[in-house]
Amino acid sequence: MALSKEELKAAILEKALKAPKPQLYVKDFYECDPESKPREVKNAANELVKEGKMDFWSSGSTTMYAAKGRAKNEETRGT
Repeated sequence: MALSKEELKAAILEKALKAPKPQLYVKDFYECDPESKPREVKNAANELVKEGKMDFWSSGSTTMYAAKGRAKNEETRGT
């Protein structure tokens, strides 16, 4: 049985906080609940951004997700 929306959001946020890499693709969150459809996972991740718990991060060619405060800033990279 698929997780509820709140359980899915909690699992996504936990993965974003514990992942070795600070920025993750939406597909990286699919394993949080294999029974949820990709669209449901993306919607849950987008809700976390709207709630201020996560941020979008862009490399210029792709958009990724990062837990609030974990995204690498281009100005501080390498310092």
